Amino acid sequence: MTVDEARPEMDPSAAAPADTPPDAASRAEPAPASAEPVSRATVLAYAVVALLLAIWVLFGWLVQRQGFVESLGEGLGAAFTLLLIVSVIGTVRRSRRG
Repeated sequence: MTVDEARPEMDPSAAAPADTPPDAASRAEPAPASAEPVSRATVLAYAVVALLLAIWVLFGWLVQRQGFVESLGEGLGAAFTLLLIVSVIGTVRRSRRG
């Protein structure tokens, strides 16, 4: 395939049938879900967790005398675990609403 050849799935004119106006194809797509505002308590909780994780990394590095990479890895592992837990809880809560 050369640069001049267009793939059909990438060609915007191929997306809509010839008898429909160009803007009708864009209206056929579902509208993205509107983002809900984030409360101050949530932002504060995220900031507190980030601060605690940073303190945990420093504690492991400076007090326990672990290597910096090990301490950073431990902190990042804890952060990703917390993100996974928050994601699962959010998904369960959202599925119960709708």
